[in-house]
Amino acid sequence: MKVVGRGFAFDDLKVGLQFRTHRRTITEADLAAFANLSWLTEEIFTVEEKGRQRLVPGALVYAFAEGLLLPTMQDTGIAFLNATLDVKAPTVVGDTIHVECEVVEHRLASKGERGLVRFANKVVNQRGETVLEYNPLRLLKKT
Repeated sequence: MKVVGRGFAFDDLKVGLQFRTHRRTITEADLAAFANLSWLTEEIFTVEEKGRQRLVPGALVYAFAEGLLLPTMQDTGIAFLNATLDVKAPTVVGDTIHVECEVVEHRLASKGERGLVRFANKVVNQRGETVLEYNPLRLLKKT
C-alpha cells in the first residue's frame, strides 16, 4: 500500500526534472526565534531602525528552504552529504519564499539500494528574485 506523503525515491528522479515547493512568508517572530536559537545576534538582524527593513540571515533563508523541501524527501532521504551556498540578494521580514529545484546529477551509490542525487536549488521571493542558491548532494533510497 502506498504511503501518503512519501517523498521522491532515487528511481523517481532523472537529470533535468524540475519542481517547486509551496511558499512561506518570513515573519518578525521567525526572525526573533531564529536569532535567539542560533545566536546570530548581529545588530542588522536584532535592532530595529526607523526607515530600514529588517534583514533576515541567509542561514534562516537556507533553513526555511530545507523545511519547504522536506516533503520531497520524507521517508526517502538518507543523508545530506554536501553543498555550496551562495546568497544572491537580501531577504527581509515580510518576504515570501519558495524553492525551485532541478536534478543536475543522478547516479547509483557504491553499495546498497540507494543513489546520489544533486539538485540545483534557487530560493525565490515574491518578486521573482533569486535570493539564495545552493546545490545539495543527497543520498536517497531506491524505490
